[in-house]
Amino acid sequence: MRKMRCVLGALALTLILVVPAHAEDIIVSAAASLTNAFNAVKTSFEAAHPGVTVVTNYAASGALLKQMESGAPVDVFASADQKTMDQAAEKGLVDKATRRDFVRNSVVLVVPADSKLGLKSAADLALPSVARISLGNPEIVPAGRYAKEFLEMSGQWPVLTKKYIFGNNVRQVLDYVTRGEVDAAFVFATDAIKAGPKVHVVQAADGKTPALYPVAIGANSKKAGAKAFTDYLLSAEGQRILGTFGFKKP
Repeated sequence: MRKMRCVLGALALTLILVVPAHAEDIIVSAAASLTNAFNAVKTSFEAAHPGVTVVTNYAASGALLKQMESGAPVDVFASADQKTMDQAAEKGLVDKATRRDFVRNSVVLVVPADSKLGLKSAADLALPSVARISLGNPEIVPAGRYAKEFLEMSGQWPVLTKKYIFGNNVRQVLDYVTRGEVDAAFVFATDAIKAGPKVHVVQAADGKTPALYPVAIGANSKKAGAKAFTDYLLSAEGQRILGTFGFKKP
């Protein structure tokens, strides 16, 4: 019996040494356009914070908001626009005091790299040869909302109605254009960078609203790792990593 107690004691000591004292998982819900950048940030952050594991959840900002409204647990929420974060704050889903802008993006009009249409600007979208234009659903996708604002400013939004192919998030829109399923698309500049030689950027397509990305801690989160993660996004290393994916400082 004494031998057994010794074995159990040794095992308990081993577990204490192996498992960090403050081990915790933090759930980070982030806009789809942040997927690759946040995957890189996650790796770097976890290396700098032993015991904290980042569980990522990517989707359109509006879709993430609906998940939170339905009770989905979220420790950190990163949106691709201010409007969605405003709604999250109004509904009491995030801690307003923790809200900060951490990166800036821009919207661009792109076409498949092998396009033969010769589009020179957004004005050419009205040409009969352009049949399908993809953008994110403006109701839930910030990139689509920015694109709509851009087209409204030039008076093109209602004229092109029959040509729109709405995506559920900006990455779906990017897939449509890289596969040549649409003639043109509006995506974030960072997504165009990700696509590389698969797309050609026709022009910048920013509206009057800047594409500033805010981040905040979930209203019900009590985890120290959540604050550590948001702090890391704005740290020199976090900003460096985000910059390698084309994001600019806020």
